Amino acid sequence: MRKATTSRRLLAPLAMSSVLLGGCATFSADGGFDMVSTLTRERTGHAVERPTQDESTGRSRTRQLLASPLSPDAAVELALLNNRNLQASFAELGIAEADLVQAGRMRNPGVSFSRLRGGEDVEIERGIMFDLIGLLTIPVRSGIEQRRFEQAKLQAASKAVGLAADTRRAYFNAVAAAQTVQYMAQVQESAEASAELARRMARVGNWSKLDQSREQAFYAEATAQVARARHNNVAAREQLARLLGLWGDDAASFTLPDRLPDLPKVLDEAANAEQQAMQQRLDVQMARRDAEATAGALGLSKATRFVNVLDAGYRNKSETGNPRKNGYEISLELPLFDWGSARTAKAEALYMQSVHRTADAAVRARSEVREAYSAYRTSHDLARHYRDEVVPLRKKISDELLLRYNGMLASVFELLTDAREQIVSVNAAIEAQRDFWIAETNLQAAINGSGGTSNLPRPADRQLAGTAQGHD
Repeated sequence: MRKATTSRRLLAPLAMSSVLLGGCATFSADGGFDMVSTLTRERTGHAVERPTQDESTGRSRTRQLLASPLSPDAAVELALLNNRNLQASFAELGIAEADLVQAGRMRNPGVSFSRLRGGEDVEIERGIMFDLIGLLTIPVRSGIEQRRFEQAKLQAASKAVGLAADTRRAYFNAVAAAQTVQYMAQVQESAEASAELARRMARVGNWSKLDQSREQAFYAEATAQVARARHNNVAAREQLARLLGLWGDDAASFTLPDRLPDLPKVLDEAANAEQQAMQQRLDVQMARRDAEATAGALGLSKATRFVNVLDAGYRNKSETGNPRKNGYEISLELPLFDWGSARTAKAEALYMQSVHRTADAAVRARSEVREAYSAYRTSHDLARHYRDEVVPLRKKISDELLLRYNGMLASVFELLTDAREQIVSVNAAIEAQRDFWIAETNLQAAINGSGGTSNLPRPADRQLAGTAQGHD
């Protein structure tokens, strides 16, 4: 009787602790999305919503945004709302939270029962065992999984911010491609008219066969360049449609502005850009959280180096003709062959790996910010140079040649040659303006997101450049 009382005294605190700790391990109401939405809104101006089976609200907002030509912000909002790859990545939040809840729960107890019979004698043993080490390490394991859950939130926000940056790049590519198609279609019409004029003048003997062949070659190459520009336009639109998560009629019917946005009058300054990146870049924050989680795992490995299996439980035994026996049982793994040194060494190596990765993330972040800001300023200077210098000069030259032609001081051939040279300048101006907005997106990504680079295709064909060079 005394042994039974002692066993109950030993097991009562164990059972109570397991109930209390298990009750604290529950799922959060928002699933971690409040933090993800806040981080995304701070960096993109748009929040993300938790995926649900009811898509009516998202569908209504999608139709509202598609009713008018898309702006860069509208495109980002559509992508965050509809991109399926982003929605799939949010499942990592649920996985990380499930691991957190599991870490806060004690392992289920083990129950044993045996019955032996010899003649008229029956012997019955019963037992219940609890994972004592698992119970004692619940706070440590929960802390590790909590940090990993926080890291999963940062990872989800990083994917959302990265999608926003990719969408903006694809948007500017698509608008520039459409603008180039419009301009090259006008070039093709002019080339067709000049080829027809050359044919007629050659027929009456006013032009040589060489001049006529040049105009026909220009028209042929202009036709080929229009076909290429149209394909680039389709490719850029489809890239944007994929990021927006559009399909069916929506993918074919969304509209874009006729031209790229104007250059800003005031540029962002580089002051404190590197410091902002250290505070706001999500990949740097993830590296720090990973180092903290690895440090916690290292502490757990050291704490359980010698003893990582310790079970305790209640046991009783019934035997025919004898009084019932009650007691307790403790199961302990003896560190005779494995002293835990390999496990600890692995944890230490993983910790040093995470420390170096954190330092590398910081170095890369600062370097990418400096590079992105240089590209931002340079592309703005180039775009402004084409807008304020090159294109106006080309227009002035064209106007002067037209006046000279009207005064019979310049030939048709000179007028057409100048038109071909103007094509290169206009296309270069469109590309320079597009490159600025992409560089601005890369700068914001380098400061707020996970870097300023992208794998998006960027059509950069200098339309008819070779043709113009062939007609000096």
